[in-house]
Amino acid sequence: MIGRPKGTKLLNRSLMHAAARLHYIERLSQLEVSKRMQVSTATVSRLLSHAREEGIVRIQVADLDETDALGDKLQIALGLNAVRVLESGKPAALSSQVGSLLNEAKLAPGSVIAIGWGRAVQSVIAAGLPRIPNVVVVPTSGGMHETASHFQINEFVRKGAEQMQGEAHFLYAPSMVSPELLSVLSRDPDTLRLLNLWSKVDVAIMGIGDFQRSSGNRNFEFAPKDAKRVVGDVVRNYFDQNGEEVHWSGQENLMALSRKQLQRVPLSIGIATGKEKVPVIIGAARSGMINALVTDTRVASQILEQLDAPQVL
Repeated sequence: MIGRPKGTKLLNRSLMHAAARLHYIERLSQLEVSKRMQVSTATVSRLLSHAREEGIVRIQVADLDETDALGDKLQIALGLNAVRVLESGKPAALSSQVGSLLNEAKLAPGSVIAIGWGRAVQSVIAAGLPRIPNVVVVPTSGGMHETASHFQINEFVRKGAEQMQGEAHFLYAPSMVSPELLSVLSRDPDTLRLLNLWSKVDVAIMGIGDFQRSSGNRNFEFAPKDAKRVVGDVVRNYFDQNGEEVHWSGQENLMALSRKQLQRVPLSIGIATGKEKVPVIIGAARSGMINALVTDTRVASQILEQLDAPQVL
């Protein structure tokens, strides 16, 4: 009997490893992996199955007690009201924990839920929010001059309201306006109605933006002394790692929930995964603009390590 050539076996293991890395590490779907590797989805499925059999991929069931303990420790360290730590940062897992926080809030009819924009929020909306009838759903800001799907905030509001069986209210204005347009909008009844709802928000669901990686940063000008210390934003309200506000030119023309309005929201959920978000999450928590966090175990552990590290003076 003629055995399989050694080179073929090495090639197959290499393909298994490539498929496993794309699917499990980079979190691409099997369809996306098949396009990247230029093979069929059936081949990708077989490669992933063989990768598990060969021990290239090891699947471990998360210990819920460990993740809960990690969340409790992070909650105390950041001074938040709630922290949910997930083994996986996949959309379904994120959405499940956001939904759990919403259900625990026991929102009454007429409660106001503000929804932000960004990839994390888009993932949560795509996976679905729980049924909470008769809530009022609003955007956290006006629209962005961006074509990417994760910037379409009014669409997130529409979908979120549909999923929860609530009432959607839209803001037909850009997030950045001229002084002249701001004067006109301040007299528009529909805009005024939505702006009044911003002062009554019961829950906010938002991404936590990494300043260095944000595609919208080209429109923001910071003073030289501030540009180096800004780490991120919540709804375009920028901060440093200590949570201190970082002002920028034109901020007075921002159509969005303000820092003070966010600080008074009873349940303000920040969603963030990825190691680049570690200093950003710390700053957001210290700013008071979020009081609840949904993240993954890797990020949670890195935040705790950074907080425990000796500070260099």
